[in-house]
Parts: sequence; C-alpha cells; structure tokens
Amino acid sequence: MELDILPFREADREEVIRLWERCGLVAPQNDPSEDIDMKLAFQPDLFLIGVAGGRVVASAMAGYEGHRGWVNYVGVAPEYRRKGYGRAMMEEAERRLVALGCVKVNLQVRAGNSEVAAFYEAAGYSVEERVSMGKRLRGRGGRT
Repeated sequence: MELDILPFREADREEVIRLWERCGLVAPQNDPSEDIDMKLAFQPDLFLIGVAGGRVVASAMAGYEGHRGWVNYVGVAPEYRRKGYGRAMMEEAERRLVALGCVKVNLQVRAGNSEVAAFYEAAGYSVEERVSMGKRLRGRGGRT
C-alpha cells in the first residue's frame, strides 16, 4: 500500500494522538494535543503525517532552530511496520530540514528501546557520546 506524506491536517488530530499512544510515544508529563498546538505555532510545515488506505499510519515532527535539526514523534502504526514507512517519513523530514540549511539532525531514543535504536542505526544514525539533559519549564504540557 502506498504511503502519502502530507503536512499535518487539523482534521487528523485525534487520529494522530491515537497513533502516538499506540506507538508508545506519549509520555505522562506531556499533553499530546498541546504538543500539536505548540508545533502548529512554529514550523507547522515540518509536522508530517503518513496516510495509507485513508488512515493516518505514520508521523514525524521535525524542527530546525538554525543550528541543528531535531525529529520527534516518529511513529508507524504496528500493523504497518516493516513496509518502509518509517524510513520514508524520516527521509522526508530530513529532506525538508536540508532545504532549510540544516547540516545535522538529532533525535532521542528512550533507553532500552533497542528495536527503535536499530531502526535509526540502519537509517545512518549513530549513538553520540553525550549526556542528554532537560529542564521542565512548565507543567504537564511542557515538552521532554
């Protein structure tokens, strides 16, 4: 089945949130609807959905701050995995970042998620010796 990669559409909000929940992308401290609102306020063209058979089956949320790019909320519905959809989403996110002048992209994988780490390694990503640090600047809806 062919995957169409499109910018996020408001009509797909609930379907995207369900996809993220099914993919284990929603952390307890994050409100996914608020994360969508924040993304739509900044570089909404880098928030991508993958549609197959009329359903949202994949997503990728990219961003670029002028120095490095980041990719978050990459997910493919379990029943659509191993069809190249995740790779297609990442390639489109990377293409859009390069078009903005981005030369390096970062992402984070939760510790212990070896299947996802293997996916990214196969796509050319490598583990960098860094310590990831974060600070929550506001309540539950803040990003991690």
